[in-house]
Amino acid sequence: MSVIEITSQDQFTQLTTTNAANKLIVLYFQTQWAEPCKNMNQLVEAIGKEVIQEDVRFLSIDADKNPEISEVFEIAAVPYFVFIRNGNIVKEISGADPKEFVRSLESLSNGPTSIAHNAKGPKSTSDMENSGSSDDEEEETEEEINARLAKLVQAAPVMLFMKGSPSEPKCGFSRQLVGILREHQIRFGFFDILRDDNVRQSLKKFSDWPTFPQLYINGEFQGGLDIIKESIEEDPEFFQHALQ
Repeated sequence: MSVIEITSQDQFTQLTTTNAANKLIVLYFQTQWAEPCKNMNQLVEAIGKEVIQEDVRFLSIDADKNPEISEVFEIAAVPYFVFIRNGNIVKEISGADPKEFVRSLESLSNGPTSIAHNAKGPKSTSDMENSGSSDDEEEETEEEINARLAKLVQAAPVMLFMKGSPSEPKCGFSRQLVGILREHQIRFGFFDILRDDNVRQSLKKFSDWPTFPQLYINGEFQGGLDIIKESIEEDPEFFQHALQ
């Protein structure tokens, strides 16, 4: 069973309603520019081909090319997965966490995926999809971690380093900043610093900022929650100007 690329709202409506009774419909929201999506594309495509159950339908949706569908599901970060059965959302996953995706697919489908225990997804670099690291963190030199951070802060035009994920923030400050980004309809990548202590500790020095969340735009550090609030008060078009 291959992953179906959604190209229109009519196609989406048809595939989510026609012969969809009791099917598990997996919506995979992605964009071409987000690095975590590039990594997850391979895993989703592989699983889509391996899963043989007729009760599972995989739909891939470019969030930028299908804004009307993205708005319905309030997609603010990619990669983002929505699992639907009988018209009801049964689970949502924000981010590029291969293990969580496979576990969710196994638990929600009527049978285990044939590659569930062999699926080895890539390490994620942001959120927009779930950002995080491998369970066993490797020791990195200062040069290596700085090189990794330099790539992470540019993984998306707007990158949020937060505690938790946009769908499940682990602190009030992170929740507030996610709310601000969504309020201003800003698409953003994220990195869950609770999943990678190397990033969590080193980013403080890299940004010269001691707390989280931290927001980067076009690879440039913008500040934490209070500074972003102040920037918006001084310039209501702050995000648009910063992105230019």
